[in-house]
Amino acid sequence: MGSFPTLCTMSDAVVLVVGGGGREHALALGLIESPSVGSVHVAPGNAGTAMVATNHAVSASDIDGIIGLAKTIDAELVVVGPEGPLVAGLSDRLREEGIPSFGPHAEGARLEGSKEYAKQVMLDLGVPTAAVIRVEAHDAIDDALDSFSSPWVVKRDVLAGGKGVTVTEDRNIAHSTISDAIDTDGFVLLEEFMAGEEASMLVLMDESGYVCLPASQDHKRVGEGDTGPNTGGMGAYAPAPVVTDSVKMRAIEEIVEPMHAHLSTQKIPYRGCLYVGLMIDSEGTPRVVEFNVRFGDPETQVTIPLIETDLNLLLGACANGSIADIDVSFHNAATMTVVLASEGYPGTANTGRSLRGSDVRIEEGALRGFIHHAGTRQDGAEIVSSGGRVCSATGIAPTLNGAASIAYRLMDSLELEGSHHRRDIGYRAL
Repeated sequence: MGSFPTLCTMSDAVVLVVGGGGREHALALGLIESPSVGSVHVAPGNAGTAMVATNHAVSASDIDGIIGLAKTIDAELVVVGPEGPLVAGLSDRLREEGIPSFGPHAEGARLEGSKEYAKQVMLDLGVPTAAVIRVEAHDAIDDALDSFSSPWVVKRDVLAGGKGVTVTEDRNIAHSTISDAIDTDGFVLLEEFMAGEEASMLVLMDESGYVCLPASQDHKRVGEGDTGPNTGGMGAYAPAPVVTDSVKMRAIEEIVEPMHAHLSTQKIPYRGCLYVGLMIDSEGTPRVVEFNVRFGDPETQVTIPLIETDLNLLLGACANGSIADIDVSFHNAATMTVVLASEGYPGTANTGRSLRGSDVRIEEGALRGFIHHAGTRQDGAEIVSSGGRVCSATGIAPTLNGAASIAYRLMDSLELEGSHHRRDIGYRAL
């Protein structure tokens, strides 16, 4: 295993971020501001990461390519953004080469790679979550649907980029969704619907301990008032008021502690971010909707700016199993990010269109704002859209109202033909 402690006294650490979305731009910005960092590299990156770091045309899914790049640049830390490379064993390979990797090994990544596996772990540990039925035969669908009341929650047991879940009150849609998944995957999970308010807790975890980052809340639905189809996320804010001190305490005691006790005692311990998707009911009881094994997107964009501690030292300690040695502090502020999406998203997105205004920043005392790039690329002198979620306008202020004001001021400066965004991000808290 590679040595890392030298970074504590150096200011020229070389860090590689794997991925090319808004999450990776947020990580790159946080790392480049870290006093211990000399240079940040991103593979493949986007037009935003190119402004603060060195992009490399290596796909996040090219495991051999990432290993080779990390060696070439003498990376002292690799921070893996997306889940796919983690499930494919990127962290395992990096550690075999003696390169510290922030992100769990393939076995730990199964918590996101397989919803059935994650559910079984929760049931074994007594972690509060929804009841579930595995459906693998067409003639069992009706009995399964009868077991739960509407609305029905259907989850495919595959990595689906956040789009493998269907929630519907229409029995016919639920039936056909289950049937299609059986045909495609061999089986599907039908879950009890959990009413309440969703929130996300990002927990940095290794065998030595864990750190809970400020809780956030994102908006998955494309339409205002949380209507319309699910997306990868149309905006987020932090801290989320729904995660009160008592809710947080219960989540730690009933979810984080049992998961840490389990993951830290595995043959290969978990090192990375455990994303805990929570449903909090009217009584303040938290239950797990899902686990992810990496930073969320767009939750990262509102979480990283709240971390006061040197981000490189924090993630590096976690990658080396010594996060308990880091004294972590946070800014007393609020953040909000609002996603600008391409025309057609979350369906087929129209891309290749010119994006203007993405270099605008706001610096007014305690008020800060900037653009996080996601689906963007440089085309000559222009920045053009290259994905469904193009960028997000992020505001930081002493209050959530202030952060919202900054975020929407920035959003008004962006120009992208046919684009759309939500005007009510944070409405539950505001």
